[in-house]
Amino acid sequence: MKNYQIVGIDNPCVDLGVSVDVFPRPNEGEFVNETSWQGGGKVATGIVASARLGAKCAMMGMVGDDPYGQFCIADFNRHGIDTSRMLVRKGETTSLSIVISDKETKGRSILGRRGSATPYQPDELDTELLKDTEWLFISTCSPTCVKAAEIAREAGAKVLIDADHYQPELLEHIGLIDVFIASEFVYEALFQDQNYEANCAHIRDMGPSVVIFTLGSQGCVGLGPDGFFSVPVYDVPVVDTVGCGDVFHGAYLAGILEGKSPVECARLATAVSSIKCTRIGGRAGIPNRETVETFMKTGEIDYTEIDERVAFYGRGLQYV
Repeated sequence: MKNYQIVGIDNPCVDLGVSVDVFPRPNEGEFVNETSWQGGGKVATGIVASARLGAKCAMMGMVGDDPYGQFCIADFNRHGIDTSRMLVRKGETTSLSIVISDKETKGRSILGRRGSATPYQPDELDTELLKDTEWLFISTCSPTCVKAAEIAREAGAKVLIDADHYQPELLEHIGLIDVFIASEFVYEALFQDQNYEANCAHIRDMGPSVVIFTLGSQGCVGLGPDGFFSVPVYDVPVVDTVGCGDVFHGAYLAGILEGKSPVECARLATAVSSIKCTRIGGRAGIPNRETVETFMKTGEIDYTEIDERVAFYGRGLQYV
């Protein structure tokens, strides 16, 4: 038995979420409806969704020793995620993203400030932790993640990747990936048509047992051992799409751990990410198990616990 179900690798950041009605033009202004301080990062946010659904998780990566880094660690701990292998770079800073969501387009604009903290390196990997997990959760094929995947797989773990942007290394190392979940942007970089089934099969022939492409408002398509499937999005009042894909991946992993089929995992992940989109930021709207199960059965969202989280993250960084 492994002590962890999911181990993630990421260099997390802090997201300052800002909600406006209309994104202002140059030399114009706009009143802010809402602000929220939340943790960010693809795997970092995805693994919070996994933990919210009951998975036993741990994180590897780095932050600076500034207040943003302290916040990132505290938010993982708040969700029961083991951070004992996270590295804190002394005298260095953590990345910050200002995420502006506007109601007019239902889109988001991101301003990023890269921190000075040195990215997580291959020789800093905790080998024992990688041998002690059922799943490794990554979002790139960087040298660090490739080495981690090799160690984890040798110890019997499986690997899921959140491939949000295309990089040549993605196909070069695809043999290390068991569950390949990529965005519409990766699909468009790889293929020139919408023959989703054939193109999923093309990627699956390279090694992954499950291939899924998320298609934004069109839902997702995928191919697994039981065949091709398509899962539509839920009709919900969208407030903020930031973190939607990240949450999808984390919820999908939680479904795998419960023994669900690929299409069942995709339905769960779609429901979780849909609920998330109804509140500001990448994490505040992530539902717990009871909320998402009720939503999938009835279409109704109980916001009691979610809005407590929204209020918590909206108080200001010094209080979170």
